[in-house]
Amino acid sequence: MGKIKVGFGFDVHQLKAGHPFVLGGVNLEHHSGAYGHSDADVLVHAICDALLGAANLRDIGYHFSNKDDRWKGISSLILLHEVTSLLSEKGWSIGNIDAMVCLEAPKINPHIPEMKVHIAKAAGISEEDISIKATTNEQMGFIGREEGVVAYAVCLLEKL
Repeated sequence: MGKIKVGFGFDVHQLKAGHPFVLGGVNLEHHSGAYGHSDADVLVHAICDALLGAANLRDIGYHFSNKDDRWKGISSLILLHEVTSLLSEKGWSIGNIDAMVCLEAPKINPHIPEMKVHIAKAAGISEEDISIKATTNEQMGFIGREEGVVAYAVCLLEKL
């Protein structure tokens, strides 16, 4: 067996009324959406950070600065594809990704299969190697007040 590494990612975005809500590459119908420099896909951002961290390649902000207009409004799935290209150049392959989204609304369970399709395509892995779960914050804090959304992700990388 070759070398394996584990990575952890976290991301948080503010929710703003009337703003698009993109999660896992899926546009969700909701009165508010995540706000950020790119499409603010908190789930994909957490996954990118987990992958970059496992490979010791710093973080998403280092590679895709929010001060760089090239990334303004861009689909985070493009960023994920770029991250997996970096991993490949360094000889890493993705074993699996496990992610958790924390938000009060909207309910994302019906959208998880489509999210897995988008993420698998961008990362070049099987949907079977991606787990996405969701939970609420039991109406506590900024998540409970629907002021923000949080995502956590872990991954396993294997040296090719």
